[in-house]
Amino acid sequence: MIWFEGSIPAAIISAKQQSSIFVVVITGDDEVSGQMMSSWEDDRVAEASYNCCVAIKVDSKSETCTQFSQIYPVVCIPSSFFIGENGIPLEVVAGSVSAEELMKRINKVKQVWLTKKLEERREQKKKGEEEGEIKKEMERRKMGKEMLDFKRKNEDEKTKRIMDERNRDKAEEKAARERVKAQIALDRADRAARYANNKDEVEAARLAALQARQAETEAKKENAQRERSAIARIQFRLPDGSFFTNQFPSEARLQEARQFAVNEVGNRYGNFSLATVFPRREFTADDLDKTLLALELAPSASIVLLPQTGRPSNMVVQSTSGGGIWAVLGTILYPLLAVWRFLSGFLFTSPPIPGAAGPRGPGQRPNTASGSSSGEPKRETLRKRTLEKQPADFKQDGKIHRLRNHEDSEDENNTWNGNSTQQM
Repeated sequence: MIWFEGSIPAAIISAKQQSSIFVVVITGDDEVSGQMMSSWEDDRVAEASYNCCVAIKVDSKSETCTQFSQIYPVVCIPSSFFIGENGIPLEVVAGSVSAEELMKRINKVKQVWLTKKLEERREQKKKGEEEGEIKKEMERRKMGKEMLDFKRKNEDEKTKRIMDERNRDKAEEKAARERVKAQIALDRADRAARYANNKDEVEAARLAALQARQAETEAKKENAQRERSAIARIQFRLPDGSFFTNQFPSEARLQEARQFAVNEVGNRYGNFSLATVFPRREFTADDLDKTLLALELAPSASIVLLPQTGRPSNMVVQSTSGGGIWAVLGTILYPLLAVWRFLSGFLFTSPPIPGAAGPRGPGQRPNTASGSSSGEPKRETLRKRTLEKQPADFKQDGKIHRLRNHEDSEDENNTWNGNSTQQM
């Protein structure tokens, strides 16, 4: 048997470093102690305890035994204490036992020791898994917080952009009002200078004109700076009344803006063209290669998407008078009116007069005089009735524009009905 040479504290440290069982054998000078020591010195016991025990002999009459007995009570002599890493005795052998019995006790202690080691490892593994779960949960919460912060940051940036656009619109409106005020001041100054009768009035008028010109110059500078803006904010209005907005470089081509609208709406409206409401203008294929600045769509503009329903794609419509809501409704309801006119031409027209239309020879053109002549008196009657009923202020731009649209619609109905009747 290999005994540890040193103190009990040193033996405890060695046992912990080797992850071994700490064995304390207390013996005396009697015959029983001699028999116990002979059992420990047996080769089989030494082999069973090899590499698993750090054993130390303590004399029962020594000071070391007295100190040891204060922690672990010594009931009889000899005694053998098997102590684990946590300081709890795993087995106590009191008195003398044979070598075979001592081997059984050592194997039992080794089994208990291995079981506790496995339990400790399981506990450590479980604790590590719990710590890992806690760490994963903390990382998940951290990621969620970062995503929430990122979303909040994007919302703040979006709100800031909206506020900047609103402030820019207010600045544009303010600049427009300032230009109007400057023009009014300039007109007043010119009238004052023109009708001044003395030197003081002329000088005052001159100063007023100078101030007005300075205000006009400042307004022109602001206008020039705004026109040199590098960004064009385009608002796309859809036929269903909804809209979406995007910003483009002012030097970007109209084709890029149209492609953006195609990507947004997809095939919802089929083929469509772009137009502005005021001034009324529908863009052609030639305009697609022009820049937004050249088309006067910078720094901001509103563009309407017009679905193509049989109208020529290269048509350009411009209006000098503001049609307002009637022009927008006319644009939106144009496809429905066209379908209604087509169906009414077949369902509500009177049957053709026998002999009025016969087979045409080669090269002979269809007779459209009847449709035109029948529509002409109706249009003249409508104009006379309208002129008789209109009040003095009926000649305002918006009302005259609606009257002309009504007359043009009546002409189209008459011409369509006449052509449909001849075809049937």
